[in-house]
Amino acid sequence: MGIYLNPGNEEFQKALNSKIYVDKTMLISEMNQNLNTEHQNICVSRPRRFGKSMTANMLVAYYSKGCDSKSMFADYKIAQDESFEANLNKYNVLHVNMLDFLNRAQSVDAMIDYMQKRLLWDIRREYGDVDCFDREDLIDVLENIYSQKKQKFIIIIDEWDCIFRKYPGDDEAQKKYLDFLCLWMKDKPYIALAYMTGILPIKKYGEHSALNMFDEYSMTNQRELAEFTGFTEEEVQSLCVSYGMPYDRMKQWYDGYDLKGVQIYNPRSVVMSLLGHDFDSYWTKTETYEALKKYIQMDMYHLKALVTQLISGSCIRINPDKFQNDMSTFASVDDVFTLLVHLGYLTYDFENKTVSIPNQEVQKEFINCIEDGGWEPVMDAIRNSKALLQATIDGKEEYVAEMIEQVHQENISILKYNDENSMSCVLSLAYYAARKDYVMYREFAGGKGFADIVFVPRKFRDVPAIVVELKWDKASDAAIAQIKKKQYMQSLKDYHGQVILAGINYDSTDSTKDDYKRHSCSIEKINL
Repeated sequence: MGIYLNPGNEEFQKALNSKIYVDKTMLISEMNQNLNTEHQNICVSRPRRFGKSMTANMLVAYYSKGCDSKSMFADYKIAQDESFEANLNKYNVLHVNMLDFLNRAQSVDAMIDYMQKRLLWDIRREYGDVDCFDREDLIDVLENIYSQKKQKFIIIIDEWDCIFRKYPGDDEAQKKYLDFLCLWMKDKPYIALAYMTGILPIKKYGEHSALNMFDEYSMTNQRELAEFTGFTEEEVQSLCVSYGMPYDRMKQWYDGYDLKGVQIYNPRSVVMSLLGHDFDSYWTKTETYEALKKYIQMDMYHLKALVTQLISGSCIRINPDKFQNDMSTFASVDDVFTLLVHLGYLTYDFENKTVSIPNQEVQKEFINCIEDGGWEPVMDAIRNSKALLQATIDGKEEYVAEMIEQVHQENISILKYNDENSMSCVLSLAYYAARKDYVMYREFAGGKGFADIVFVPRKFRDVPAIVVELKWDKASDAAIAQIKKKQYMQSLKDYHGQVILAGINYDSTDSTKDDYKRHSCSIEKINL
C-alpha cells in the first residue's frame, strides 16, 4: 500500500467506528454499474460537511487492491448486492485530495507538478518493472502499466474544485487545471472509473466544458444518487427513535433539501443534534456567516427584495443552467442563487424551478447576515413579530392592523407596495416568530379555494390554528366572510381546537392623500 496508490481502508474504518454511521454503501452498487462503461466518469458535488470525504474513503476501501475489506462491509447493504464480491478490492486506486496539494504549492503549475511527482513515487514503487518512454510523465506511466500489465485504475479525487475557491478570479489558472484533468482522464484506456467530488459542478468555458466526459450530480439535480447526498427521512426517523429525540423538531431544523422529490437532511447537523441531545446551528458554525453575507449583500439584481422574500418564506423562480460553476462569474440573480444552492444555503425544487431557504438552521444564518447594513426595516419586522402574533391570538384588531401597516410602509423601498403578492410576503415577514410553533402555508388549498395564509400548529404545541385572508380596497370583515363561505378551515382537516380567523384589508391609494384609509383587521375565534 502507498499513501496515494491503494491507500487501504483505515480512513473509512474511522467512519464505521463512529457513534453514528448511516449505511450508504449501496452507492457502491451504483458505481459498479458504471465501471468500464460510457458513464465511468462521475462528478458529485455537495455542500461542505455533507459526507463527501467519507464517501470517497468508502470507495477507496471497497475498490483498493491494497487491503481486504470483505469483513468491513459484511454487515452493510452492499454485501447483499450481486456485484459486491466481483469488484471488491480488485482495482488499483489513486486517491487524491486536491486541497492537500494546493496548500503545498504557490501556483497551479507548481501544484500539478508536485502532484504528478508524488503520485509517480507511489506508482514506481509498485510497478518498477514497467518500461516507460518517460518515467517522469504520469500519463505515460499509467498508459504503459495498462499496456503491459492490463491493470486498470480507479481515480478518486476529493475537493476537486478547491482551486476555484482559492483562485476565484484567475481564469488562466483554472483553465490550466481543467486542461490537466482532461489530459489525465479523458478517453484513457487505463481508467475503469473516475469519481470526483467537491462543492461546485464542473467549471464551464463558453459553450463547452473541458471535462465534458463527466456525468454530473449536483444540488440542482442529484438524479439517482439523491438518497446518498445526505440523510433521508426514513433514516432520520429511525435515528430519532434510537436517541429519543422528537422527529418533528429534527425536521424543522435540518430538513428541506428537496432533490427531485427525495427529502434530504443535513447529515452533519443531525449527527451533532443526536449526540448533543439538543437543536442548534451546527452546520453553519463550521464556517463564518461571511460566506453567505458576501453574496446576499451584493448591490445588484434587486437582491435585497428577493432575499427578503426568501426570508419571508417565499420561493423564487430561477434558471440554474446559465451558471458558470464558479464563485465569481455572475450575470444575473439566477447565478447568485444557483451558487447558494451548491453551497447549501438554498434548496432547488427541480419540478417547479424555484429556490427557497431549506430549514430553521439556515434561516437563522440569513437573519445573522442582515442584522446590519441597510436591512433595518426587515429586522424591525422580525423583532416585533412575536408581539404581533400574540396580539392576533388575543384578538387585538386595531393593534394588529397598526403593526402590519407599519411593516408594510417601512418596506415600501424593498417590496412593491400595491402588489398583493408583496403584501402576502410582508405578512409572512411580520409573523416571522410564528415559525417556532407553526408550519406556515401560503395559498393553502382548503374547502372551495385557497386560503392566503394558514398557520398549522406543530406537534405538541398548545397554540390555536390561524387562517388569514387578505383583501385589497374592500373590508376586513369581508375577508372573514370569505373564509367562512369558502370553508377554508377544511385545510385544517387533522386539527381540533380553537381557530383564529383574521381578515386583513389594505389600501392601495396614495397614503399622502386625505382620503387614505388605514389598514384594517377583523378577528374571530371559532372551534373545530
